[in-house]
Amino acid sequence: MTIHVVIADDEALVRSGLRLIVGAAPDIEVVGEAEDGAEAVRLVRDLEPDVVLMDVQMPIADGIEATRRISLTGARSHVLILTTFNRDDYLYQAMKAGASGYLLKSSPPEQLINAVRVIADGDALLAPAITRRLIDDYTNRPRPSAAPQALNELTDRETQVTALIASGLSNSEIAGELFVAESTVKSHINKILTKLDARNRVQIVIMAYEAGLIQPGQNPQ
Repeated sequence: MTIHVVIADDEALVRSGLRLIVGAAPDIEVVGEAEDGAEAVRLVRDLEPDVVLMDVQMPIADGIEATRRISLTGARSHVLILTTFNRDDYLYQAMKAGASGYLLKSSPPEQLINAVRVIADGDALLAPAITRRLIDDYTNRPRPSAAPQALNELTDRETQVTALIASGLSNSEIAGELFVAESTVKSHINKILTKLDARNRVQIVIMAYEAGLIQPGQNPQ
């Protein structure tokens, strides 16, 4: 299956470089380019790409706002934030907006290509280091007085899987913890996504910590 990609960056040279890198992969095709966030949203609507490589700082609508608009449309396209800025506030805002991953432009080409494949497959690029930064950020945030109603609709097993996701475990690691097949874990995650109205597992992590479902350093078991 060919992965269709849209590149959104306000610098033409950057777009050209990204096109050369990802377009060199035999299973990836760049189908469109946008020089601002508003154009990226239009291209997603018209082309329905699998992945959008989204810069943060762009005119008209920045990458985070464009990601938010794409999420609100219910588009199946997954957004990979690609930026030169290694800033926690951008990371948090991007994840809240519905991005499936966050990668620095200084990353090696093979890492970018792998990220596109991972996100196109419906997973999220949430490295342990990024998970830890999100967790550390939540330690200083006030907790809501009550968990969102949607979390109360989860079964005990789904709540356990949610906590394991929030701990940064992959599907295979969760399967090992629970002594079940990885396909069973994926089934639980799909149900959790539906019940929480979450776009991806990144948003599951955010909801779990914001609701106080799991605390930093806590064993989810």
